[in-house]
Amino acid sequence: MRIIFTLFCLGFILISAKPNPISNLNTIVDDWHLAATNADYDGYFGRMNKEFIFLGTAPGERWSKDEFSAFSKPYFDKGKAWDFKASNRQWNFSKNGKIAWFDEDLDTWMRGCRGSGILVKKKGKWMIAYYNLTVLIENEKIDSFIELRDEPIEEE
Repeated sequence: MRIIFTLFCLGFILISAKPNPISNLNTIVDDWHLAATNADYDGYFGRMNKEFIFLGTAPGERWSKDEFSAFSKPYFDKGKAWDFKASNRQWNFSKNGKIAWFDEDLDTWMRGCRGSGILVKKKGKWMIAYYNLTVLIENEKIDSFIELRDEPIEEE
């Protein structure tokens, strides 16, 4: 009986010690945001796969990794990129466990935003493949927002 109890406890310990994929993925995304906060160019762009796409908040902002890197580099070089504080992150996984997608609430200089992203696991390593940044607009404010969007942009 003692042997069975010992084996049961050992099995429980081994199952409990199994790494939590959500914890690992949260660390990757949190470190990615932190790299931008710290203007750590290599730390930020090093977490993206080569097919990475970034959708920004402006209508024309659909960037490949190379385009986004070129756009962002001057900000990182000045030591000031952006500071996004994430909360309420929710994860989903493909059946084969090699694709994970998430959405998160963000506190930014633009106030409340939402981000959504996709990570892909290749050769045992998770990399960020896609990120979409959205500014949140309450439904009750959408008419004022539409009026603002319709105003012409003055060229500098």
